[in-house]
Amino acid sequence: MALGEFGMFSWKSKAAQDEQQEEYARWAFPHGQTQRDNLEKLLGEMFPKDRASATLISFLTCKELFEAAFKECRSLYNAIGAVRKAQKRYRHILKEKDLPMYLALVIADVGVDERCEYADADEIRDIARKLGWVGAKWTTA
Repeated sequence: MALGEFGMFSWKSKAAQDEQQEEYARWAFPHGQTQRDNLEKLLGEMFPKDRASATLISFLTCKELFEAAFKECRSLYNAIGAVRKAQKRYRHILKEKDLPMYLALVIADVGVDERCEYADADEIRDIARKLGWVGAKWTTA
């Protein structure tokens, strides 16, 4: 176990750390545990060979990158382009070949309401194709 897991090098109080984790959870899953459970189930369908924790981390990384890019660009396609560029810095977390699926999941996540119902796996794949992903390459169309 790494020393960082014990919080030995954290300069924040336990209460501040807990508040930061709660704030992140509210951002990541504004509709609570049901939303997280439904998303994890969908991630399992989309990436059946990958570990659940790895797909969730990849999704959250993509969500953070997309939201930051969209705030700056204010255009879906410009934000997607910015995420594609930023992905290179996070390639150990977010593989380029999986990026269209994660972007499609992030876009689907935006539309989730208090019912926490996501589009099904086929609809997510369709969104990924519409974003310009064909086979193993991005298209410019």
